Amino acid sequence: MNPLDYLVPESLDFPQRLLALLAIPLLAGAYLLLSRRRNRKAMRFTNTAMLELAMPRTSQWRRHLAVAMALLSLVTLTVAWAKPVGLDRVRVERATVVVVLDVSQSMAATDVEPSRIEAAKTAATEFVNGVPPTYNVALVSLSGNPGVVVPPTLNRQAVEGAIAQLELRDSTAIGESIVVAMNALQQAPKGDGDEPPPGAIVVLSDGQTNVGRPGVQGAAVAADAGVPVFTIAYGTENGYVDLDNERQPVPVNVEEMRQIAERSGGRALTASSAEELRNVYQQVESEVGFEEARRDVTARYAMYAGVFAVLAALSTISLSARWPS
Repeated sequence: MNPLDYLVPESLDFPQRLLALLAIPLLAGAYLLLSRRRNRKAMRFTNTAMLELAMPRTSQWRRHLAVAMALLSLVTLTVAWAKPVGLDRVRVERATVVVVLDVSQSMAATDVEPSRIEAAKTAATEFVNGVPPTYNVALVSLSGNPGVVVPPTLNRQAVEGAIAQLELRDSTAIGESIVVAMNALQQAPKGDGDEPPPGAIVVLSDGQTNVGRPGVQGAAVAADAGVPVFTIAYGTENGYVDLDNERQPVPVNVEEMRQIAERSGGRALTASSAEELRNVYQQVESEVGFEEARRDVTARYAMYAGVFAVLAALSTISLSARWPS
């Protein structure tokens, strides 16, 4: 969530009540006017030493601070009176997560021990086990001919077994794989009202699309359906594979994965080791299955008003306190 959401509400139930804020600049102006008059009176003293004793400079700053805190308290109290509504991330009870795992030949690279594909299988299995038990999980293999390996299911053992049995294949069709993942989401059991539960797609790949539609076009299909695609660019720049007795470099492609995530409203992540991949999957796990819900945040702004009021009171009390010189 954007930190500004805690300071600026999404909407107000009674925005007309904010008209009361017009009194704030009037109060501030009145305070400045009275301060100037007081300063003019003080200038009648000819003995500046007596003036400093009667009205120390530091006390003026504490007085200004007390007034500023009091005005901020009135501002936040007025916003609370207008009944602000904010957005909050709420975990849904049911959701579907589609794991898209790259099984192209480049995943045989050993720049990640024991190999990209074996480390990816291990991390994907841990991720599936970490998904809430009420969520359906589906598995899609990413290659030149992507397909649904396991449709949405609550059976984690079926998904784990399918991950372990994945074999390397030719070519990389990331865009087509996302479309296949979208088709898998349609197979998820419907909820109340015959509406499908919210879904998310997690794509782990090291390569670049070389067949089928570009990855960003597949992301557009997901974006139109409101499905975020979380991408994990996996591998290093030094990866290589031996194909037909010829060494071919297979550096990880980060840019396409980033474009996919941005286009779909998901998040782009990178991992260059098995440990980093586990950490990345944990980050994804903490984000999938959430939706933004509107809720009343009047209490939050009332709390802000209370904090400013306490600060104003402390500043006022400090005015009468004797501080060591």
